[in-house]
Amino acid sequence: MNLKPNATGTDCRAILDAIPLIILVVDEDVQIQDMNLFAAQAFGPNAVQALQKRGGEAFGCIHSTEAPGGCGRGAFCKQCVIRDSVNVAFQGNKVSRRRTHMHLTKNGSTQEIEMLITANPFEMSDCKRVLLILEDISELSLLKSIIPICASCKRVRETDSYWENMEKYFHNYVGVDFSHGLCLDCARKLYPDLAAHMGK
Repeated sequence: MNLKPNATGTDCRAILDAIPLIILVVDEDVQIQDMNLFAAQAFGPNAVQALQKRGGEAFGCIHSTEAPGGCGRGAFCKQCVIRDSVNVAFQGNKVSRRRTHMHLTKNGSTQEIEMLITANPFEMSDCKRVLLILEDISELSLLKSIIPICASCKRVRETDSYWENMEKYFHNYVGVDFSHGLCLDCARKLYPDLAAHMGK
């Protein structure tokens, strides 16, 4: 990619729209001023309504309805990593990058998502704004956690009574597919003649 120093606003918009992460332009109250294409797709049909809403209200944070003033006004909002990251970016003109768990309500059900939050201050039309980037890292955290696996057949325990093939488990939860080969130790055990030939 060749980024020219004199890139126009249209060029910058195309670059932001090509990034597969939720990118928002927010003010000091975490009110959404603009968003990239990926964010608009994440909001779906409600993308236009998300503009000018505060982040928690737009995403359905369970705490955004706890106080009459909405997002940023409740007791929990004082601990909100997103709001704090935006404040740090505004006050200190520095990039903030932190992890948090968000509890979001969608279609009547609540889900927990682990997010990596990046807040980067910048100026736009002589106004200070923050570029807020939200990355869902729930699947990565799942991979870093301890996964119960059978010591013999190597299937992964999904529930107390159900064990899943490892390849299918990783395909379903992480979107990872495996290719198969044979290590030298197993080749020696299963195909000793071939392994001896390979060893030469």
